[in-house]
Amino acid sequence: MKYPIGIQSFDRLIEDGYVYVDKTDMVYSLAKEGAIYFLSRPRRFGKSLLVSTLKNYFLGRKELFKGLKIEALEKEWKVYPVFHMDFNGSDYTRQGMLENRIRSYVSDWEKIYSLDSGEIGSDIGNRFVKVLRAAHEQSGRRAVVLVDEYDKPILDVLDVNKNLEEEHRNILKGFYSVFKSADEHLQFVFLTGVTKFSQVSVFSGFNQPKDISMHGKYETLCGISQEELDATFRDPIESMSKVYRCSYDEMRAMLKAQYDGYHFSDFMTDVYNPFSLLNAFDAQRISDYWFKSGTPTYLIRLLSHTDENMDEITGKYYAPKEFIDYKADVEQPLPMIYQSGYLTIKDFDLRRNLFLLDYPNNEVKDGFLSLVATKYFKGSESVDSWTKDAAFQLEEGRLDDFRAGLTSFLASIPYTMRRKENERERERYFHYTFYLIMRLISVYAVYAEKVQSRGRVDCIVETPEYVYIFEFKLDGSAEEALRQIEEKGYAFEYASDRRKLYKIGAVFSSETGTISEWRTA
Repeated sequence: MKYPIGIQSFDRLIEDGYVYVDKTDMVYSLAKEGAIYFLSRPRRFGKSLLVSTLKNYFLGRKELFKGLKIEALEKEWKVYPVFHMDFNGSDYTRQGMLENRIRSYVSDWEKIYSLDSGEIGSDIGNRFVKVLRAAHEQSGRRAVVLVDEYDKPILDVLDVNKNLEEEHRNILKGFYSVFKSADEHLQFVFLTGVTKFSQVSVFSGFNQPKDISMHGKYETLCGISQEELDATFRDPIESMSKVYRCSYDEMRAMLKAQYDGYHFSDFMTDVYNPFSLLNAFDAQRISDYWFKSGTPTYLIRLLSHTDENMDEITGKYYAPKEFIDYKADVEQPLPMIYQSGYLTIKDFDLRRNLFLLDYPNNEVKDGFLSLVATKYFKGSESVDSWTKDAAFQLEEGRLDDFRAGLTSFLASIPYTMRRKENERERERYFHYTFYLIMRLISVYAVYAEKVQSRGRVDCIVETPEYVYIFEFKLDGSAEEALRQIEEKGYAFEYASDRRKLYKIGAVFSSETGTISEWRTA
């Protein structure tokens, strides 16, 4: 089985015999049921391949679709003039790059349709309208416009160059406005991107596209569903199960925990990250392929502004307006985190129309929290190195070594990081520090702020052989922390558990910034 890793061309994928998860029934539905669409998906989720599939379909290349679902649906295979714009591959932090890129596209199309490009500096939008009109008149069919990664020119300069950011918005707004004036010459328009800039007027120049980003019918248009995984990839899963010396079902569960968990509508259909899944099959190893392929620089820049902690964002219910539309506000990072794929829908409350957002899977959770922790614990010694040691120590029951390592790690955090002006901020820093630490070592089951029948325990860590119940106090006493574990009955649910149980009361000193007292029972 050949895996199309990094291949975004549908014709190359088919002609060279790569495995293809058939989405062509949805492509047919898009083409027949609407005119102007917008789709938001995280990077490396197959948006460019989808655009290429649409391109080849509208070019009438019937031979490429032989044996696919669309073959039984499409009877006419009309050939349309197709205008494909891909904003990948350029550095839009350079002045004039965006305008030059668009002018280059339009100039090439003018040559195809024997049009005069006019005077230098002439309105690029009007020139494109003339191209669309000429294409319609010369071919006898209306034009198809496909725009891939429409938002990259804005994301490249977001929070870097305010003037260029505004310039790019205006250029794109002016260019997309041609879709309104050229409506009679347009058969189909499809735009993809990571973010939806509906609140910053990028799309205000023309009729709003139909946003299918959370449409139940198209939730698996990009990515791989559980049904598709089981139908297409049984052989590589069987092969990986031999490598990992486990059963097929165990291997399938491991892949699901690592790469599944995305939901793009209230139907809650599971969607796997296709980039990571295909890389895992190709390498026959589970690893963080998507996360290691690069974190968007714009997201890192936005996170540096916010005072919101990840524990205050994740695991909560939100109204759609709070996370679907990007509000161009660096103090509100939630929409960007969600649309970039680092959070996803985990539950839907139909009655209240609220969505639960959390990390989609282990790959994203571990990678993103490592990124956040590296920023948060800036100046401290290697975060990854210590967390790996800590995970092994807890696995082996070496609680004294864990305490020593934790105390040393906390002491390495600069004083300026933990210096807070009031008690509430000191408490917030203290809780978030332990939240990040415990989530980072969550090779095993880690429950931070776990709600039980009689209270909320600070943290429970479960390994194959041990259960650790932590209660932390800020400038309190370890005895008080242990007493709370007993009085609240935090250990009751583990009464019949065969694993060895430790109860730990730990005190965090706001003066020294590290553990000042520690008792176990």
